[in-house]
Amino acid sequence: MNREVALKIVLGLVGLLFLALTYPLIVFVRQDPSLSMMFSIYVTLGVFLLLAIRNPLANRSLIAFTAWSSFVHAAVMGTQAMRNMISRDELAGVAVLVVIGIALIALAPANQRAVPAPGPSSVYQPG
Repeated sequence: MNREVALKIVLGLVGLLFLALTYPLIVFVRQDPSLSMMFSIYVTLGVFLLLAIRNPLANRSLIAFTAWSSFVHAAVMGTQAMRNMISRDELAGVAVLVVIGIALIALAPANQRAVPAPGPSSVYQPG
């Protein structure tokens, strides 16, 4: 399996995982409004990750954002769990977010070199 196919599979799995947060978003909307606001961001991100499957190279910044925001979210959750601000059970979520971040960074499409724009001498100018 080549790298692009693996990336498309990861984008699909992560996109569906994030989209699956729609149900908890609806359930927690009255009980914990801040949690549902966070879920709404992940649901939206899931939709765009699924759309990015078509052309991962054109969506490099979205893939990078998803990876790095997963690392940041994992760091915050891990710190909160270690300080007993949230349940230690949340460390499973930390592990999932770290795996998502690593997979997306490892499989992210390489940066393409920009083709230089044609100079003024190569443009047709009627005279």
